[in-house]
Amino acid sequence: MGKKVLIVGGVAGGASAAARLRRLDEEAQIIMFERGQDVSFANCGLPYYIGGVIDKRNKLLVQTPRSLFQRFNIDVRTLSEVTRVFPQEKRVEVKNLATQEVYQEDYDFLVLSPGAKPFVPDIPGIDLANVFTVRNVPDSDRIKQYIETEQPASALVIGGGFIGLEMAENLKERGVAVTIVEMADQVMGPLDFEMAALVHKHLKKNGINLKLKTRVTALEGSSKVERAVLDNGEKLDADMVILGIGVTPENELAKSAGLSIGPTGGILVDEYLRTSDPSIYAVGDAIQVKHFVTGQGALLPLAGPANKQGRLAADNIAGRAARYNGTQGTSIARVLGQVVAVTGANEKTLQKLGIGHLSCYLHPASHATYYPGAEDLAFKLIFTPDEGKILGAQAVGRGGVDKRIDVIATAIRAGMTVYDLQELELCYAPPFSSAKDPVNMAGYVAANIINGDNPPFYWNQIAGLDPDQSVVLDVRTAKEVEAGVIPGAMNIPVDELRDRLSELPKDKDIYVYCRVGLRGYLATRILQQHGYTRVKNLSGGMLTYGPVK
Repeated sequence: MGKKVLIVGGVAGGASAAARLRRLDEEAQIIMFERGQDVSFANCGLPYYIGGVIDKRNKLLVQTPRSLFQRFNIDVRTLSEVTRVFPQEKRVEVKNLATQEVYQEDYDFLVLSPGAKPFVPDIPGIDLANVFTVRNVPDSDRIKQYIETEQPASALVIGGGFIGLEMAENLKERGVAVTIVEMADQVMGPLDFEMAALVHKHLKKNGINLKLKTRVTALEGSSKVERAVLDNGEKLDADMVILGIGVTPENELAKSAGLSIGPTGGILVDEYLRTSDPSIYAVGDAIQVKHFVTGQGALLPLAGPANKQGRLAADNIAGRAARYNGTQGTSIARVLGQVVAVTGANEKTLQKLGIGHLSCYLHPASHATYYPGAEDLAFKLIFTPDEGKILGAQAVGRGGVDKRIDVIATAIRAGMTVYDLQELELCYAPPFSSAKDPVNMAGYVAANIINGDNPPFYWNQIAGLDPDQSVVLDVRTAKEVEAGVIPGAMNIPVDELRDRLSELPKDKDIYVYCRVGLRGYLATRILQQHGYTRVKNLSGGMLTYGPVK
């Protein structure tokens, strides 16, 4: 008999570790313990099962105990909770939740993949019957059954993260009126505020009642929630409540075993995914990872990284040394037809860490504008101010969001710069892109900022401009100006600018803007070459400024 490996937790990391280890070592004895009844399921699909997009429950089940045994010869024990780990003796204590039997198993190696649990706030009424979390298939079954039997007219979603917004979408699709309450000033924390503002606008346009900078202080009702009390004194009627506040690492087992815990609360692992005990590995949502861009410890509970970590842990147990180089947080969600995606570091994190950076905004079409169906894509690229190394990107739109962020995610992993983006040869045909893909365009815009051809100013600097020392110049058409302007701006359309240069002073700062930034760039180049040395262009134009003003 080969080495004995125990795996605590299935789903992404644990199941991947088990399958990979079997492919590498036919002789290993592999036992997997899962506290729930499903050992490997698509937890990212849970909101869509609730909403009816995924019509059959069994489509969520990636593997079953039977299939794992037949194909991989893995001893899978569901409804089995590992309650204690004894590192010195290399043993674990297991409780069979069906029979209440308690027994012990020894190991040569142990893999911890307990995941993360939904954060549940300590407020009155949180334990009422119609308050739901969304972690596993039974959770989804309960929500789905409640909707079908009780037919709620209204739902309160607490928290505006990815799960909260996906649940809001699916509840609305089922005819439920949805209110989202979020204590921060924005939804979707990985986004920077100005990009999240596009999501806020979209949610409200689609009938979602969005309350930002607001907390739920109590849930009221007798046997079930009937209303929520907010910190501003307002009361909201609600027939059901979904907790989408976020998750916290399941670190209790590791703590009790004396394993090191990182400052984020995640289990501390090295680059080989070993814990502070060399015989114990940990993977998935329970661990603290190294952020690939910042190098800082982080909690990034994502399915893709969890699968990769499981595979690498198995490699290391099997004697194939393999490093995990970090997580960059690439993620995506669809919200009522709008697609939101991010990768790398956002600007607020870089500012907090004091990491030098620049950013640019652009609003290219999703594909060639002469081909039907093209829509604006809001795109933010973040890069270093010297060599233009790519640090992060965010995109909001409908078509083509995923492929653009995937390209940037690859570029970050490869250590590429904005100049490299200019040279990428990407797929082009009118239904899919433009001859200069938005990724190429982002590279050009960023490079123009670095080399001084297009000095930027940003949406959050407008309020602080000194009218005595500056001129705000709107270079859009007169018709566009009728729809709204930056207060105090003068209007000279870009096509008239060369003939009206005398209207602009050379001893003041000139802040140029247009709809998306392109005409502002053209105006900036005209002014620079006519002796105006104090010119800046609003990055992203009115399409970036408008939602946040």
